[in-house]
Amino acid sequence: MADRVTVIGWDGSPLTAAARSALGAATLVAGAAHHLALPEVPANAERIRLGSVTLAARRIAQHRGTAVVLADGDPGFFGVVRTLRAPEHGLEVEVVPAVSSVAAAFARAGMPWDDAQIVVAHSRDLRRAVNVCRAHTKVAVLTSPGAGPAELALLLGGVHRTFVICEDLGTDRERVTVLTSDKVADHVWRDPNVVIVIGGSPGGAAAQGTGWIAGREVGHPTGPRGWGLPARAYGGALGEGESVQLRTAQLARLGPQVGDLVWDIGAGSGAAAVEAARFGAAVIAVDADADACGRTTAVARRHGVQLQVVHGRAPQILEDLPEPDVVRIGGGGAAVVTACAARRPERIVTHAATRDEAESLGRALADGGYEVECALLQSVDLDTSVWVERERSVVFLLSGYRVPHP
Repeated sequence: MADRVTVIGWDGSPLTAAARSALGAATLVAGAAHHLALPEVPANAERIRLGSVTLAARRIAQHRGTAVVLADGDPGFFGVVRTLRAPEHGLEVEVVPAVSSVAAAFARAGMPWDDAQIVVAHSRDLRRAVNVCRAHTKVAVLTSPGAGPAELALLLGGVHRTFVICEDLGTDRERVTVLTSDKVADHVWRDPNVVIVIGGSPGGAAAQGTGWIAGREVGHPTGPRGWGLPARAYGGALGEGESVQLRTAQLARLGPQVGDLVWDIGAGSGAAAVEAARFGAAVIAVDADADACGRTTAVARRHGVQLQVVHGRAPQILEDLPEPDVVRIGGGGAAVVTACAARRPERIVTHAATRDEAESLGRALADGGYEVECALLQSVDLDTSVWVERERSVVFLLSGYRVPHP
């Protein structure tokens, strides 16, 4: 095992005295090509071109001597330190940090970043990074080949954002470009790059000035506490199928979270869509009623969350929407359930007023490859001034859970 492993972050500025001392004593140096070309790398040191960090860690673990790993930016921030410290390698690691590429990008943009979401984009799961950009007003994206600015912009589709694209930070090829998202895919961008994605309705920590916790925009102190909020939180009476009790049960089964895309079909007043967005998920609210779309937009703005509102009738309007993770269906019958099941979200929830309707929706879910759960929910609203029944509702709640392919 290596006697000592020092990880040195490099942001393009001259190496610190501690970094030069560690590098000068190294008998093995691992890094990218531009790191290994630094004049401070000892001529007689073994050199490893850093591709797979895991393979490099194994080689370092077998080395007898002093090892140094060079990495761009702060190696402890989405960097190589996590892999090197994995228990299977048994390495004791010291870190000499540098300014992270995210901090450098926001500095070039002249913007604070304590209120930003930060995500890493890979081609295999780029849509999750895109969903964060849909749901939040300030996001820094650490890109990778095949998951760069152009791909981000294309997947955002009709959601308008401004991109600050920082290429080759800390080098003599550094370039910072500001473009609207509809123009980004028309260009070729150099790797590595960091993209700051900003825009949407102001809300959350950004609207309050100085916050107290980094990266949080939803559930802020001036907003209502909890979820399953009463009708008055949404400006008055809610539509059929939007009762507090039903909405709470639906959200509990959907479990929307950061990185998800939620379809809310038949959004009505927008109550369910807003509450899903308050969990940090990206939400597309669909309704055939133009007035309902307007109410949803207004209530989202009031609660400081980001929604994409689509006016149109399901199932036809669903064809051009990006792939959902979970779906709430507020109306439309078995045809809408079938269309949603064909897109293979992880979960689908809907409701029915009668047993016959519940059986029809349940068959559509089962035929679409979903395990079906149905519960009969009864709620009684009481007037607590005299403790008498004010309103009673009974509804069938149907939940579909995607069955994995064998």
